[in-house]
Amino acid sequence: MVPDYAEIRDLIWKLEKGIGDLATHMHLDDLRKQLVVLEEQSSDPNLWGNQGKAQAILKEASTVRDKVVGWDATKSALDDATLLLSMAQEEDDEEAMEDGYKELLAVKIKVDKLELQEMLSGEMDTQNALLAINAGAGGVDSMDWAEMLQRMYLRYCVRHNFKVSIVELSDGAEAGISSCTLLIEGDYAYGYLKSETGVHRLVRMSPFDSAARRHTSFTSVLVTPDLDDTIDVEVNEDDLRVDVYRASGAGGQHVNKTESAVRLTHLPTGLVSACQNERSQHQNRATAMRMLKAKLYQLKLREQEEKMDNIVGTKQRIDFGSQIRSYVLAPYRLVTDHRTELKIGNVDAILDGSLDEFIHEYLVKFGGK
Repeated sequence: MVPDYAEIRDLIWKLEKGIGDLATHMHLDDLRKQLVVLEEQSSDPNLWGNQGKAQAILKEASTVRDKVVGWDATKSALDDATLLLSMAQEEDDEEAMEDGYKELLAVKIKVDKLELQEMLSGEMDTQNALLAINAGAGGVDSMDWAEMLQRMYLRYCVRHNFKVSIVELSDGAEAGISSCTLLIEGDYAYGYLKSETGVHRLVRMSPFDSAARRHTSFTSVLVTPDLDDTIDVEVNEDDLRVDVYRASGAGGQHVNKTESAVRLTHLPTGLVSACQNERSQHQNRATAMRMLKAKLYQLKLREQEEKMDNIVGTKQRIDFGSQIRSYVLAPYRLVTDHRTELKIGNVDAILDGSLDEFIHEYLVKFGGK
């Protein structure tokens, strides 16, 4: 139903103000100048003598271009919708008024998206993400819960057209998984998913309890940015313990029958990274090292703000009192985020990857930190 024209004018005013505030906050004029410089640099034939620098410039140019084009397209769409609504009001054309209002609502969605992305202004927010899941207290239920979370994040990636690959997977003793690491590739993958770091609590009637009693289980999630070649994190080889082993879970014959999987342990911090999805031990070691550097980089950034135990997923207590979110399936059905107090009753949708409301509330409350 189309509201009266006074309400429509009020919405137009709010959207115009929102777009204007975005231009100021984004430093839009500076972005336009920056884009010109980056495009000139990317067209330099000598640039590709340094592959790492070239890729970094192209990625930065793409990010800046998306911001400028996104703002321009949204402003143009608002102007078009405003003109259509004004003409419809003058001519008392109900059908045109309805079409204009639909266009205006589409503009609101675009403005909301731009505002959300503008919250993601951290140095690493545009990067790909590494998401590690580790089963905690709760035995076989926790391992089953870890696999449920794995599916939830895989479904989230499908919803957002992120490319995702399983870098490391360790099966549970009886069911589920004990751990896994996902590489999630796409614009702002880390910025959106960083809010998922923490302990996730599940309450349900256990399918593994013959008496059908209610069980509580815990699983931790750690999200780190996937660092590109422009960021160097020094790791002393003497500080590493390197373990090689046969891969578990799905994979080809070569993957499963040779000791190609690699686990790196950083002795000073206790940080662990592992990779098993490549065919060679050398490739797996390189990927595991990249993952370890990402964790070390994040630890360095946050060590002034938090205690190490709250950052290093392998040392964090994964049990009662430490959860960021609770998923209750019995005796009632409700998902509660304990940081934002947001509660959602559609548990099935959440477990199927519908996490946008939780992520949005977190970014609004904590300013994208």
